Order: sequence, then C-alpha cells, then structure tokens
Amino acid sequence: MNPVEQDIERRKGEIVAEVNALFHANMKFTDWDVPEADNALAAKLILEIMQEALDGLKAKLDAGEFK
Repeated sequence: MNPVEQDIERRKGEIVAEVNALFHANMKFTDWDVPEADNALAAKLILEIMQEALDGLKAKLDAGEFK
C-alpha cells in the first residue's frame, strides 16, 4: 500500500463515523422540526441527498478536479 492508501485506511473508521454522525444529526433535525415525523421516509430522503452529494464528488474526481 502506498502512503495515501495507508493514511486513508488508518482513518477509515473515523470517516465512517463522521458520515454516520451527519446522517443521525439530520434525522435529529427532522425530529425537532416535524412533530410525528415519518422516520423511515426521513431516512430515505436524507440518504438520497447524501448519495447525490457523493455522486457529485465522484463526478468531480472523474473529471480530474482532485489532482
């Protein structure tokens, strides 16, 4: 493994924890803002938005923006 791969592998758990924290924070915001919120729907919509963001980052990577 090269140094970049080693660094990212060392921080993998932290990265996953940050993504999970972002998801759960947005679920909490929905609970605060919408009484009797449909949590399954909220989770689905939040995950769709997160996936759109990841897809956008992947498109930028593929376009060479992170060189």
